[in-house]
Amino acid sequence: MNTLIKDITIINEGLSFQGSLLIKDELIEGIIDSKLADYPLIRHQWESTADKVIDGKDSFLIPGVIDDQVHFREPGATQKGDIESESAAAVLGGTTSFMDMPNNNPPVVTCEALEQKYEIASRKSYANYSFYLGATNHNIEEIRKADPGKICGIKLFMGSSTGNMLVDSDNALDEIFGNGKHLVALHCEQESTIKENTEKAKPEFGTNPDGTSAIPFSAHPQIRSAKACIECSSKAIALAHKHKTRAHILHISTKEEIEMIEKARLQTPSITGEICAHYLFFDDSHYSKYGSKIKCNPAIKSSEDRMAIIEAVKNSKVAALATDHAPHLENEKNGDYLKAPSGIPTVQHSLQMMLQLNSQGIISREQIVKMMCHAPADCFRVEKRGYIRQGYYADIVIFKKEKYTVTKDNVSGITIELWQMLRGDPGSAKRFGTYTMTPDEKGNWRLTISGLPRATANVNGTKGTDYLYYIKEVTAPGYTLESAENNAGISSGTIKLVNRELEGYELPETGGAGTKLYTAAGLLLMLSSAAYLVY
Repeated sequence: MNTLIKDITIINEGLSFQGSLLIKDELIEGIIDSKLADYPLIRHQWESTADKVIDGKDSFLIPGVIDDQVHFREPGATQKGDIESESAAAVLGGTTSFMDMPNNNPPVVTCEALEQKYEIASRKSYANYSFYLGATNHNIEEIRKADPGKICGIKLFMGSSTGNMLVDSDNALDEIFGNGKHLVALHCEQESTIKENTEKAKPEFGTNPDGTSAIPFSAHPQIRSAKACIECSSKAIALAHKHKTRAHILHISTKEEIEMIEKARLQTPSITGEICAHYLFFDDSHYSKYGSKIKCNPAIKSSEDRMAIIEAVKNSKVAALATDHAPHLENEKNGDYLKAPSGIPTVQHSLQMMLQLNSQGIISREQIVKMMCHAPADCFRVEKRGYIRQGYYADIVIFKKEKYTVTKDNVSGITIELWQMLRGDPGSAKRFGTYTMTPDEKGNWRLTISGLPRATANVNGTKGTDYLYYIKEVTAPGYTLESAENNAGISSGTIKLVNRELEGYELPETGGAGTKLYTAAGLLLMLSSAAYLVY
């Protein structure tokens, strides 16, 4: 299949130019600049043979975003999100490739567990995918077995961990840093410092009348402090110097760490860093407004740190601009400081966040593309993605400069009609009730109806036959019913609808080949068939 995108502004490798792009099947077949003398002739030739033509007037085209740090919660916490739901969010926001973290339940610390995640993604992911193998104090043999051509790297929690993956043995650290085969991605926060700060804060702020902690969320950057980050990053850099490791320090949150990495690269160029979008957007003055919603690890810190992070992205002092996407249930995030989990779900909006900074004159579009697309492709040595180049995969995003407000109320409710019948007696079918579904805190459309009645009398001479419940009608333009559990003999059940097409959003069935089109919030995304990333 040939697809022509014509007369569009292409942003790629530091340049912005008007031109056209020809895609053949899954690959970019040709790119042409409108300034060339024979541009009209070539564009006409491409158009005459194209199966699909997209007019790029007033639009911009960039490579698909590569996010090197996400938490898609599968396996173990799929009530918060899973590979299907979160990869759908990714592609709807312009992210075509993701690298998922291993602190699942159970943690992914063996090659066997890693292969299980790849198998799940092969069935469920809408985007290209890769996974980290988690490091522990005792799994160096698993690390050595891992194929560096398939996995994105080894995830190492140094000093602080979620998911019981803390590596605090000096011998284990030497073995992991000295392995040499893999990039080592690092979470650097000193656990002893964090624990000490937490214990000081408890008596300082006390408790609320209901017994919950009165520690304000504004104390988060003092508890998970700059000192905790700097101490741990210093140790990681020293080990990387010693072993010449491809050490990649994730979610940098302080001015000092940026300076440390910049200096360290003069001695060991393989040391790199990553910054997440929310550190460019927020500083500690925002805790009073957003509270737990911006609680993340490492903590969002001072305005001085934020300005240093912005400058680091503008001047390419780090090797990736990512999200650390981490969804939680809303009722969990509404807990007190000690109970509310850390994490911000931004994979659907990171590109929009950066384009907003562009509209404010803070960062150029060309630099956004460099840091979100080119730089991670280079850092992780991803094959044939991250650039608009002939022969590369057609993972591309088209966007217009349009106002868009993110809200969970963007889409109206879905009405379903639930029917009831006695098992084995279709003639008994009758409407049981009408229910309205609304998106939950993750944006998933699920409705649980509790207390469904059961038949206790004999029916058709068969003792114990129960009611069967089913959905007869769905009123939701563009939505299709994926499944409805037959709730026979149970007191509650979950009915699930899946957003396949809504207000221009289009998600294909998984597992198919060929170029896929998605649109959302002013974005048009083209993605070659989802596959694992090759390095």
